[in-house]
Amino acid sequence: MRTLIDRRGFTLALGLLAGAAALPAAGHADEADMAKAKAEGKVVWYTSTPIEQANKLAKLFEQQSGIKVELFRSGGSAILRRFNQEASAGRIAADVLTTSDPAASNMMAEQGLFVAFKPKDFDKIPETAKDKDGNWIGQRLNLITIYMRGDKVPEAERPKKWTDLTAKTFDKKLVMTDPSFTSLQLSVVGTLSEKLGWDYYKQLAGNDVMVVQGNQQVSDNLKRGERLIAVGALDSYAAEDRASGHDIVTVYPADGTFVIPSPTAVVKGGPNPEAAKAFAAFMISEAAQKIFPADGGYAARSDVDPPAGSPKVSDLVIIPVDYAALEKKAAEVKDEFNAIFR
Repeated sequence: MRTLIDRRGFTLALGLLAGAAALPAAGHADEADMAKAKAEGKVVWYTSTPIEQANKLAKLFEQQSGIKVELFRSGGSAILRRFNQEASAGRIAADVLTTSDPAASNMMAEQGLFVAFKPKDFDKIPETAKDKDGNWIGQRLNLITIYMRGDKVPEAERPKKWTDLTAKTFDKKLVMTDPSFTSLQLSVVGTLSEKLGWDYYKQLAGNDVMVVQGNQQVSDNLKRGERLIAVGALDSYAAEDRASGHDIVTVYPADGTFVIPSPTAVVKGGPNPEAAKAFAAFMISEAAQKIFPADGGYAARSDVDPPAGSPKVSDLVIIPVDYAALEKKAAEVKDEFNAIFR
């Protein structure tokens, strides 16, 4: 398995893949031609999946199939930027694309960049976590919460809602990710700015919020004690840190938790089309899906239990995300956020 990591923060630039013929969506379970997939010998995977999980998935697939995984991992916006630049230039290098940006995935599906593919267990993925025609399938569910150092933030002072974070109590204690780098934060900022207004983010800026690239940096920041509270960060990092012995407390905000799927798509025109289908089918297999709760995250499959000690998604207050609206205003959201925090 070859891993390439690019940490540059790019912005989303969607490109068109010209000249690719559309494949019809299947109304039944599709299958990869495994003889051809093995002959292709590898699959090229562009992903924003946390690096340890990505490596586990790649290793398991290699063990099960004998097909090598060439992995390029970065932040969601960086992955999309690289893919779309290549597509615009007519050079398709990726076979499978996994991000955490349903809005961008919907737009790319409309542009005909993906192969419609409904593998075995497609019906185990909830409707809200997949494209109905199979253009993309949720790899996992991302819970975006507020989490903090339990040993440094007394229980009586812990925020209960998103709006609590604007209190001066939290001045110089907050850290958050950058929506220009992390697709998950783009969904959060795009939604909360609409729900609460940009004044909400101006008030957070008044509390001297530290903005870092991605969720790993948020986790590291809290463990070092540089900041104490993560604002709208990926909760699987908090669960992983708890499992490692850190006193990290998650708050599922009373005014709503974000639950965002990570779309996985088979790229049209990719160099290894059958290996791509095999890998996409593997991604929603029970064995692959169980990796996520084992690491403190949530599987996309409805028949896989949540991580130990964590609530079921159905028991949470969930903030809906209007992905259709978000795909139209993504650039505007990033520009407004940058104007406030930079």
